[in-house]
Amino acid sequence: MGGDRLETKTSVSVASWSSLNARMDNRFATAFVIACVLSLISTIYMAASIGTDFWYEYRSPVQENSSDSNKMAWDDFLGDEADEKTYNDALFRYNGTMGLWRRCITIPKNTYWYAPPERTESFDVVTKCMSFTLNEQFMEKYVDPGNHNSGIDLLRTYLWRCQFLLPFVSLGLMCFGALIGLCACVCRSLYPTIATGILHLLAGLCTLGSVSCYVAGIELLHQKLGLPENVSGEFGWSFCLACVSAPLQFMASALFIWAAHTNRKEYTLMKAYRVA
Repeated sequence: MGGDRLETKTSVSVASWSSLNARMDNRFATAFVIACVLSLISTIYMAASIGTDFWYEYRSPVQENSSDSNKMAWDDFLGDEADEKTYNDALFRYNGTMGLWRRCITIPKNTYWYAPPERTESFDVVTKCMSFTLNEQFMEKYVDPGNHNSGIDLLRTYLWRCQFLLPFVSLGLMCFGALIGLCACVCRSLYPTIATGILHLLAGLCTLGSVSCYVAGIELLHQKLGLPENVSGEFGWSFCLACVSAPLQFMASALFIWAAHTNRKEYTLMKAYRVA
């Protein structure tokens, strides 16, 4: 009788532990799935922000539809020797937008040798864009933009380089983390995902650093080149995507690390219980 009671009690304990373990597994799986979704969304947002040209937008009055002024602005904007001041003046004047890779201006589409017709809300304009070359991305910034004799502004130089490089580092870390997560799924173990969580944490720091560098660089530029009268600037939706991507990466990182660490801890307790 005593042996039967002991066996029954042991069976009940094992069944209770198995039920608890199943509930814990569901929690870990749910956290893992949510983390994967957050990681995917942040990756899409980050890739979209890198590939678009609306990190910063300028708003200025529509310029007169003069072929000479438009051609001069376009030639300066596209010129191989366009320095920082030259293309920024065009951005200020022609409703420019700027991304990490390209700069764009909006100019009237048609030109007239006589007085232009009365403007309407459907005033035809065309957007012209110019890509930053790798040489321009790593080019030194000067204390007085456009003046090569004013000395190198090291702060703005390294802020520009960081805002360009850090988003790619962030994407690379997330892709590497996704590869580790895939391996964890194949191995049927959540413990390797702690590395995925750490990589997402580093990716979030890189994204946050890139956004901070961009904001600081824009503010310093506007201190050097004051905005003309009736011209305003604001951060665009590409910049907002990068800003949203950073907290998503941090949340995914927290879930990955929590699931991996807690699952490992529960596995250790279950192993000790079985041995006992």
